[in-house]
Amino acid sequence: MSSHRLSRKRRYIAWAVTGAAVVAGAGVAAQTSMAATTWPAQRTFTGRAFDTCTAPSQAAMKAWHTGFYGAAAVYVGGKNRGCNQPNLTASWVKSVSSIGWKLIPIYVGAQPPCQTSSNPEKLTASTAASLGASDASDAVAKASALGMKAGSPIYLDMEPYDITDKACNDAVLTYVRAFDKGLRAKTYRAGFYGFASSSAKAVATATDRTDLPGNLWYALWDKTYTTTTDWPFGSGQYTDHSRGHQYLVNSKETRGGYTITVDRDAWDGPVAITG
Repeated sequence: MSSHRLSRKRRYIAWAVTGAAVVAGAGVAAQTSMAATTWPAQRTFTGRAFDTCTAPSQAAMKAWHTGFYGAAAVYVGGKNRGCNQPNLTASWVKSVSSIGWKLIPIYVGAQPPCQTSSNPEKLTASTAASLGASDASDAVAKASALGMKAGSPIYLDMEPYDITDKACNDAVLTYVRAFDKGLRAKTYRAGFYGFASSSAKAVATATDRTDLPGNLWYALWDKTYTTTTDWPFGSGQYTDHSRGHQYLVNSKETRGGYTITVDRDAWDGPVAITG
């Protein structure tokens, strides 16, 4: 849903520029800068997930726990987060987790300098590293305050941009690496949300893999519930429960008397450690 991260206008302007539960240790080998720390076992969910702008009420989450969706993505912070979160508290996290929901934390950090849209926080080549580090610290603080423990993933949200602009792309990757390094220093796993044609592609195809995220959530709105048959990158990348696929957006759905507009996701990756 367009307003999750940026306003609808800002997101689609940016997009136009580009033209386009089990518990295991899975995925750890794919990430760098983790060897010096003893990591909690990764909590992984495989199945249907949804993301929506504002975390629904506890009553709505209870009504929606019908077995169709098993996980929900929530926007834990970031200056570019598109919606207020009156329901998203530590008690909400505890309550919805207790009835079986798995949670996927998203952080809407600084956006690329070559985006034509206006955002509260934009990175530049000179600020990318420092912003990445400070945003990582903020993301961990926000997730921790909600009861999402060390070992949880945090998915950095990067909206579309022109990845053929080398200076811009280099700045984005510098920011991403600093963000990921900051997460891992505090024992949180690094994830990334981006578009298959731009931001996710930049991460997946980067030659230098140092400090890049070990989990990739790609937006490819082909209405196909899968993390494999339409995987747009190398077949050996992000295997072992490290993928998410946002395959349908702006789906207005009613369950148990509660109507919510959501984006649908196929999930086979880590989720927050709560409880």
